[in-house]
Formats: sequence, C-alpha cells, structure tokens
Amino acid sequence: IMPRLGQSVESCIIIKWMKKEGDHVEAGDTLFSYETDKAAFEEVSSVSGILLKILAAEGDDVPCLDTVAIIGNAGEDISALMQNAGSPQAEAEAETKSDAAAEKPTAGSPVPVAGSSAPAAENTANAAALQTETAVPGEIKISPRAKAIAQNQMLDFSKAVPTGPNGRIIERDVIELSKRGYAAETEEPAQHPKSTDEQHKPANLPGFRGISGGARDISGGSYEDVPLTHIRKSIAKAMYHSISSMAQLTHSFSFDAANIIGYRKQLKENGEAFGLENITYNDMILFAVSRVLTRHRDLNTHFLDGKMRYFEDVNLGMAVDTPRGLLVPTIFGANKMSLNEIAAEAKALAKQAQSGTISPDYLQSGSFTISNLGSFDVEHFTPVINPPQTGIIGVNNIQVKIRLVDGQMVPYQAMGLSLTYDHRAVDGAPASRFMQELCRNLENFTALLAK
Repeated sequence: IMPRLGQSVESCIIIKWMKKEGDHVEAGDTLFSYETDKAAFEEVSSVSGILLKILAAEGDDVPCLDTVAIIGNAGEDISALMQNAGSPQAEAEAETKSDAAAEKPTAGSPVPVAGSSAPAAENTANAAALQTETAVPGEIKISPRAKAIAQNQMLDFSKAVPTGPNGRIIERDVIELSKRGYAAETEEPAQHPKSTDEQHKPANLPGFRGISGGARDISGGSYEDVPLTHIRKSIAKAMYHSISSMAQLTHSFSFDAANIIGYRKQLKENGEAFGLENITYNDMILFAVSRVLTRHRDLNTHFLDGKMRYFEDVNLGMAVDTPRGLLVPTIFGANKMSLNEIAAEAKALAKQAQSGTISPDYLQSGSFTISNLGSFDVEHFTPVINPPQTGIIGVNNIQVKIRLVDGQMVPYQAMGLSLTYDHRAVDGAPASRFMQELCRNLENFTALLAK
C-alpha cells in the first residue's frame, strides 16, 4: 500500500518503479520511489515473491493506504484482489456499478472502497461519496472525485474527453485535461491556432525546424523541456502565494560579530573535550532568535483569515538546500532548548531533509523561519516569508566595516541580517525593535547564554 507519512499527508506521487511486473522481489528490495509535496522517499517490499500486478503508474497521485501493487506466487489468481484494488480497471468497474445504482438508489447502502486498508465503516462512507454520479447541465456526467480535482485546479471539465463508462468523466480524464491547461479544446487540432514557433517561422533561416521538428529555438540553439517535479511545483506555488498575498517589507541590519567569532573559536578548540556538537554561527543565530522572539509575539505568529494565531513556544523553521529543492524543517520548542540541543537538532533535521527521509510532520507548523545564505558570500537579500508565518530572517555574510571610535576610524567584522515581515500583521517600529534587540543579543552572545 501507499504508506502514510505523518498525519498531514493525504496522497503521494509515484516517481519511478524499480521493479516491473513479473520480476522476482526479495523482502527489502526497493519497489518504487515516491514523493509528497515536501520530500521524496523509497518504498521497500516487506515480502518475497513475484510482482504480479502494478496498480499505479509513474506520475499517479495515489491516496495514502491505497493498494499500489500485488506480490504473490507465480500463476496465482489475483482476480479477487483486483476487484478491490485501485486500478483503472477497478475504477471503471466501480463507476459502472455506480451508474446502475444511480437508477435505483438505496439510502445507506455500503460500497467497498478500492485498495484502502482503512477501517471498513469509514471506507463505506467515503466510498459512497466517491461513487455517486454527478450530473451537470448539458448532459455532462462526471464523478465527484474528478469534479473535485477539476475545481481545485480551476479546470473547465466540460473540455475533458470522457473515458469512463457511459460517457462519464473520471479522474484520469481530468488529469489528462490538466496537462493541456484550463482552456484545453477537444476539437480537431486543425481548429487550434498555430503555435508561436509556427506563426513566426522565419522564411530564410536555414535549419530552422519549428516546434514540430524537435527541441530547437528560433536561433537554431537546442534546448530541453523538463517537467517540474511535485516538490518544485509546491515550492513555486507557495512562493507565488507568499509574494502575491502579503504586504512584505524588508529591513536590513548588521551587528558586530566579534563576540560570536571569538566564542565559536573557543568552542572549536574545547568543544570536543566537553562532548559538544560542532556549533556554528547559524546555530547561535537560531538560539538568539528563539530567545528574542518570546518578547516580540507579533512576529511569532500565523496570519490567518480574520485572526492572528500567537504561539507560546518558538517553532523555528530553518531553510535547507536539498537536491530536490528548498525544504524548511521545524525545530519545535527551540526556546526551551540549550544551544547544544539546537545545534544537534538542526544537524539531524538538515541531514534527514537532504537525504529525503524526513517526516512531513517536521516540514510544517513553524512559527518563524531563518534562511542563511552567508556561506555563499551573499551580502544582502530579501527572504520570502513562508506563509502563514509573519516573518523570516535572512543571514548574510560577514564583511569588514568602519566605525568611529574616539574620532578614529576602526575596522570591525559585521554580519548582516535581513528581516522580511508581513506589514499586514506587524508595523515597522515593532519589527525594528525586534531586530535591534536581536543584534544586541548577538553582539553580547556569551552574556545571553547566562540568562
């Protein structure tokens, strides 16, 4: 079955099958890779046998706990299992039955759910909702599941080509429609406008093949179109929503980093003897932010529809660069942890995020976020808020600055910090007071540790 990873995940997308039908499978072999909207994982077989049937293809979005494959003995009859599995054949069969049932509906009649291992009573209620036919004006018939997907993606499902029983639009038809976009037409291709490449095909450009000739643009250079991964789509959607739905403003500060530089040097020289983690500048900033935020509650919040949610503890998100894209694990209750505990938790979460083994439960519920690009020599940037949070700090590199001391210009090492905050929730003055206090604490970090 498709595993359930954490309480927040309802479905996963199958990325790649490592085995094919007819292959012998040993317990512990990797069957397929899959991903949520936050991370990617691999599923291993718990039994040995023959992979008799694959019930979900690469790219399918499969509800958690639905059956995705059948493993058994060679030649074993799996027809009974197929009737209860979430395959396209089973879906079509179930929808045929629902069409017949629609003619003589019986209130409260139980309907089995294909491929689910959830409790039967819950399945009955869910299945009844999924298998009831929905008629729409113009004699268009569409299943509730397909209609919900179309509405969620703002697709005109009247443009879908039905492949279900009795001309009914089912889930796979809407998925196919989504590949062609909201206004996808089902008429003959000749009625469609020509592509931009074809319209503007130059008359005297040797070797130009246009869109039908392969991956080559108007200049003759080659290119490759690569579909977005599920994680990349989720990041894009979240970032666009963040920028378009908030009144984001960024304030830039810097502080004298001499104290944290000296303290880190001391830890590197003596930390191992005391059994300490490799505590970094980022760990120190996480620690300082977790302490200062408790006194600036407007930034330790979620901005929700018509209300503000204030958190008692600081659930600190930290942006992590992974091979699959940006992930933001959460250090829960960071304000109650020691510096060494924060360092250990941060490293463990970063490692899990980068390896793709992190639980989705640790990729949500943050109340504030830190994004550190200082190691890339970034001098200044405007971090994007992770909604529904109201603030995020960007950590910049360390630069040499000059200040006047007794009339003399004195160089010092300064670290830059950039606070982006949601001006709907926080005004400029309290946001600046938060940053002033944070900078003071970082400039006197060893004193902060004594509190």
